[in-house]
Amino acid sequence: MAARNGAIKLVAGNSNPRLAEAIAAYLTTPLTRAVVRRFADMEIFVEILDNVRGTDVFVVQSTSFPANDHLMELLIIIDALRRASARRITAVVPYFGYARQDRKPGPRTPISAKLVANLITHAGADRVMTVDLHAGQIQGFFDIPTDNLYASPVMVRDIRERFDLASVMVVSPDVGGVVRARGLAKRINAPLAIIDKRRERAGESDVMNVIGDVAGRTCVLVDDIVDSGGTLVNAADALIEQGATDVYAYISHGVLSGGAVARITASRLKELVITDSIQSSEAVRVARNVRVLSIASLIAEAIGRTASEESVSSLFD
Repeated sequence: MAARNGAIKLVAGNSNPRLAEAIAAYLTTPLTRAVVRRFADMEIFVEILDNVRGTDVFVVQSTSFPANDHLMELLIIIDALRRASARRITAVVPYFGYARQDRKPGPRTPISAKLVANLITHAGADRVMTVDLHAGQIQGFFDIPTDNLYASPVMVRDIRERFDLASVMVVSPDVGGVVRARGLAKRINAPLAIIDKRRERAGESDVMNVIGDVAGRTCVLVDDIVDSGGTLVNAADALIEQGATDVYAYISHGVLSGGAVARITASRLKELVITDSIQSSEAVRVARNVRVLSIASLIAEAIGRTASEESVSSLFD
């Protein structure tokens, strides 16, 4: 793979090496040799071992748990590449941490998503590529070109292969996710239902009502992030109580913090399908009802099109 104006290089941090390797395999481009390690006091040290002068470099690094460590890795890798005279640096951040802090929820609180955008920009990135931002307006937090990719084509293909679409109903687990769920429902020509949810405190939610007739339907919950899993578990219970035959969930980013995997495993959720934007933990790999879809080909195709100055948005037409 070569860019229009020079060679392409792929650099991986430590957050998701499996995804980076899969992207490299799709592009038939080896990962650039780099050292990303810790000193005894946990300071991060980066050394790029291959020549990157004048090249188009893509840094693959999700800012997932531990978010601060992986964010610092990304920033230092970008700085190292800038000082090594890379021609263009693209931060490929499949999961953009801090995205849920995209506004002031109360007085004297930060907008951390904007701060992180500033950090990435000032570190030396020329553009950013990410997947299913929690809020689309975060693209405007960056003063550099930003591509927000969508995992929906990968999910739609999987749903078409595994379900009788005549019985499927797409469900948004809250009002805020209606646009995302409607987009997927339109792709598979399925009806849409909505969960009316009241959140009492952070990390917990009480399902109050199901808007739509789900009786006899195979329900597919669609959202961008699953963290504690409480929303999905409560939504599955509410849908089954309203007559749904089975409940599945397709989620872009499996944060799955704390006891989320155990909560999902013990729930009435038939299956949780997540992408590999965040590297799976051992608990996820052995869970009976959690499955991982790869978005490596999606990201790799977007990288190839960016390098050759072709349209990325046409991937989702």
